[in-house]
Amino acid sequence: MENITIKINGIEVSAPKGSTILEAARLAHIEIPTLCFLKEINEIGACRMCVVEVKGAKSLVVSCVYPINEGMEVWTNTPKVLSSRKKTLQLLLSNHNRSCLSCVRSGNCELQQMARELGVEDEGYYDGDLTPSEIDDSAVHMIRDNSKCILCRRCAAVCEKVQNIGVIGANERGFATFIGSAFNMGLGETSCVSCGQCIAVCPTGALQEKSQIDEVLAAIADPAKHVIVQTAPAVRAALGEEFGYPIGTNTEGKMAAALRRIGFDKVFDTNFSADLTIMEEAHEFIGRVQNGGKLPMITSCSPGWIKYCEHYFPDMTENLSSCKSPQQMFGAIAKSYYAQKMNLDPKDIVSVSIMPCTAKKFEVQRPDQAANGVPDVDYTLTTRELARMIRKVGLRFQNLPDEGFDAPLGLGTGAAVIFGTTGGVMEAALRTAVETLTGEELASLDFNDVRGMEGIKEATYSVAGMDVKVAVASGLGNAKKLLDKVKSGEADYHFIEIMGCPGGCINGGGQPQQPGYVRNTVDIRGLRAKVLYDSDKGNPIRKSHENPAIIELYDTYLGRPGSEKAHHLLHTTYIKRRINEI
Repeated sequence: MENITIKINGIEVSAPKGSTILEAARLAHIEIPTLCFLKEINEIGACRMCVVEVKGAKSLVVSCVYPINEGMEVWTNTPKVLSSRKKTLQLLLSNHNRSCLSCVRSGNCELQQMARELGVEDEGYYDGDLTPSEIDDSAVHMIRDNSKCILCRRCAAVCEKVQNIGVIGANERGFATFIGSAFNMGLGETSCVSCGQCIAVCPTGALQEKSQIDEVLAAIADPAKHVIVQTAPAVRAALGEEFGYPIGTNTEGKMAAALRRIGFDKVFDTNFSADLTIMEEAHEFIGRVQNGGKLPMITSCSPGWIKYCEHYFPDMTENLSSCKSPQQMFGAIAKSYYAQKMNLDPKDIVSVSIMPCTAKKFEVQRPDQAANGVPDVDYTLTTRELARMIRKVGLRFQNLPDEGFDAPLGLGTGAAVIFGTTGGVMEAALRTAVETLTGEELASLDFNDVRGMEGIKEATYSVAGMDVKVAVASGLGNAKKLLDKVKSGEADYHFIEIMGCPGGCINGGGQPQQPGYVRNTVDIRGLRAKVLYDSDKGNPIRKSHENPAIIELYDTYLGRPGSEKAHHLLHTTYIKRRINEI
């Protein structure tokens, strides 16, 4: 690729032709502040924080969209530039709800951080009306407070361009502009799928998940309740970021120790039920292939994807695996098998999950998710909520010892832990399905064709004399592309894995929020995924069907995969929804 040379603050910088000033500056390790910019998602130059001086230009230019040319001279830190940024920030704050002390994003707010860096204090703002604090809490999973919105449009961009849903956008004009849904509908009245990607990219406290921390702490304090917790595989790959650890640090041991000290009666691992999911899902897939069932079979672990399918591809709900997600399978087993072993009444068990996902908050209240006459899962907290809970009860996370999970629902395999990244469910299922069909041990357990952060991956494997065609998609925009090809007959698969969030659960809407600069320059998904693949590689048991706790569960309680009892507890049904039906 052809490079061109420019000068930034008097320093020569060589950058690929077609780069913007912002991109060139980052090559020179010069960071220009941004609020609205997200690479390849929201490149609109709306916030005006990234202005710079360019020799010969009549006014300041917006660096995130301004292309470089040979010999250009740029200054990023002149008094004129710094004054403009400070004034813009003061204007943004002039109608902003500045209740920062109680804001969920205090200490991790891009607007707040920029105010500190530019010396904008809590006085000297331009006088004027404040944006009214009109709370939209109509959705199960989240709250919108537009009084804290800066109209960066990141949320609308990720909803439309990445997830291909577009249920939010800018309404009205001028000072009256606000982000919301069409016709002033509450988000809960739309075909929002609860993925939470809008929350993940919001730079302020305008968007947040609906917290259930207080409800969980109240349950823990109730001596009549037996409160158990499960943690999803992707949580251990990201929780440390909330406490200053580098991205890509595995804090599984400290997480288990923290949960025990918070007061949970038992600390379990969703990896256990991920293995259980594979047993049921692999059995279901083999049955469909051998008995002429509906193909391609599509995975059902991601509740955001499930709701998207029900809204936008209702004719393909028959293709969905009937398996509950690992979260829900765990809850069903906890309130049946575990309750029986511990001589507990299921009504006295409070089942809590820690998930990287906001759509799990929607999933727990879906119909057909109460196999024992009580909800499979009572409360689900995001990774961020767990971090807040740890701080709330006064634990020094970094000083905690590493501890393990409790038995019997705390044992998981390497196949289970990779559920948290795109391609992981497919790979785990293939390990079990191939060995079940062939009766032979796999020479290699790594199915590298389905690994990686590409939005769509395809592979064909020869299994027991049959070519099995598989595909993997992550992010709902990619899911749409893949399913459109299936419906048109352009593509033909036997098995498809779909995850609602780009990159899978490691990039879920409930994971720690990283600022725009980090999102644009660091491979967050790759670093978090490496945690899970390393954990898989280091696990002495790497196949779900070899998990001794799962073997015991079937031998003593369920009978076999797909049995009548297994189907009652571990499988579910779906709804053909209209686009505007909640």
